[in-house]
Amino acid sequence: MTSNLFWLTDEQMARLQPYFPKRHGKPRVDDRRVLSGIIFINRNGLRWSDVPREYGSPKTLYNRWKRWSDMGVFARIMTGFAAEGTDHKTLMVDVTYLKAHRTASSLRLKKGGHGRLIGRSKGGMNTKLHAVADSLGRPIRFFISAGQVSDYMGARALVNSLPSADWLLSDRGYDADWFREALTDKGIKPCIPGRKSRDKPVRYDKRRYEPRNRIEIMFGRLKGGRRVATRYDRCPKVFLSAIALAATVLFWL
Repeated sequence: MTSNLFWLTDEQMARLQPYFPKRHGKPRVDDRRVLSGIIFINRNGLRWSDVPREYGSPKTLYNRWKRWSDMGVFARIMTGFAAEGTDHKTLMVDVTYLKAHRTASSLRLKKGGHGRLIGRSKGGMNTKLHAVADSLGRPIRFFISAGQVSDYMGARALVNSLPSADWLLSDRGYDADWFREALTDKGIKPCIPGRKSRDKPVRYDKRRYEPRNRIEIMFGRLKGGRRVATRYDRCPKVFLSAIALAATVLFWL
């Protein structure tokens, strides 16, 4: 095995195994080799045809990646691991922009197809990644939207799926009365700085707010994967699978 290639350990494979789909009929190609190759491709932003030969056939890797992404396997792995080891006393929410490559934003959609969740912002064509993290900055939930969607819309989509917690930290982009009220109704205390345009300043616990940069550090680590930092996939579900897989390897395995 070449030293600079990525390989999942036996211990990591044992933890992942319960989330794999059951085998039917013809046995699957070695799971460890295929998954290690998929992670290597996503981390380095390679074309599937450029996969090192140690990982096997590029067609096998791509077919497994596409099929399991469509089935939601990688998203279930991340949420399953997060449910096992998350500290829910304090949650954090934030958003970041991910640049869309021309291969993801080009060509027209097929008739009746769903949107690609790519939109134009000041930085060009982007997808927005919305995240919920625990007190250590480890991601619990993700969803993506078009780049021009406001933080308010992201907050509205997130609030109903938030797990129970004591506190929620977020920046002033989430400062809205309805959001604070929605959190209070769920028994969560908001720790959110007020917008400068507010007539009456909002008081918040600055000491409790300090660790909020952990979610920004999490985004920075995720963007170390080239297929996360730059979106090459046209299908939103496949792109979200790349994000979930990167988060699983970085934070939960």
